[in-house]
Amino acid sequence: MSRVLVIGPGAIGTYIAGLLTRAGHSVVLWAREGSAAILREHGIHLEGLPEPIHLAPEAIQVVTTPQAAREHGPYQATFLTVKAYHLPPVLEALRELGPGITPVVDLLNGVGSTEALQQVLGAEHVIPGTVTTPVRRVRAGHAVVESLRRGIGLARTHPRAAAIATWFRAAGARVQTYADGRALKWSKLIANLLGNATSAILDMRPQAIYAHPGLYRLERAQVLEAARVIRGLGLPLVDLPGVPVRLLVAGMRWLPGPVVRPILARKIGGGRGEKWPSIHQDVHAGRLHTEVDVLNGAVVRHGRALGLPTPTNQLLTELVHDLVQGRRSLDAFRRRPEALLALWEARRDKG
Repeated sequence: MSRVLVIGPGAIGTYIAGLLTRAGHSVVLWAREGSAAILREHGIHLEGLPEPIHLAPEAIQVVTTPQAAREHGPYQATFLTVKAYHLPPVLEALRELGPGITPVVDLLNGVGSTEALQQVLGAEHVIPGTVTTPVRRVRAGHAVVESLRRGIGLARTHPRAAAIATWFRAAGARVQTYADGRALKWSKLIANLLGNATSAILDMRPQAIYAHPGLYRLERAQVLEAARVIRGLGLPLVDLPGVPVRLLVAGMRWLPGPVVRPILARKIGGGRGEKWPSIHQDVHAGRLHTEVDVLNGAVVRHGRALGLPTPTNQLLTELVHDLVQGRRSLDAFRRRPEALLALWEARRDKG
């Protein structure tokens, strides 16, 4: 049995903690005070699996400070499952923890987190990873798996990566390993772009977005811009567990919209269940931060460095910032595709 640390008891953190506990490992959950109180009262509940996982409060260990986390160590692995915009304070905490927590498995959305972790811990102590399984958060420690057709991706960048993969397989999860951690992260970025910023701006489900001809063209443009940036970085696209990224991009690039739109509307909408995309969750909860900067914004930044235009991703990034910061009203775009498309067409004409 291994002892592991899971940082963040949200949807993905609950999923990871539940699987590892089912596989027989000792899990320590690091949470903020409010979430820790809920965990200590209600325990962990992971539903949507063939056999749900329910752990009583006394069956789990919860900590709220680096000192407490250190006292429960050392750990055979640490799993980082917070939102990308919470990474800076986590990096400070990891510095305090010192040795005994690595390898750290980076399960954050977007790109940039692996490099930030490597600067603090050393490249040899970080495993890039991703979770493609859609998991919906009910509250701290309570989550619902929306689909069993996806899984977990891990880069083979640490001697313990193979063992960690077997931990999840023992719990019934689908796991795939990869030689190139950057290719894994950028390929997941493609999947995270789909109906994400657009859903937040329009307050529409991804399935409805992909059923709309004009919005599909916008979505196609953001994905192909990202694919060009990935190619400019010299990285291959890789398929993820349950997500054929290469086929998706090829279909968008070469197939007529009327052919591919119904397929994508069904696959993207059906694959998420009731879970809203991450940027929609943050914007419509009134939060001051979203993951747009590590998704669309990352495409813009890297495109600029490569001399590649990314006007669609630039527009989506700007609009999400405007909505969060109150420069635009949510009602200006809510279920109004024509308003977004008019801005997009103007941006493309200007470019």
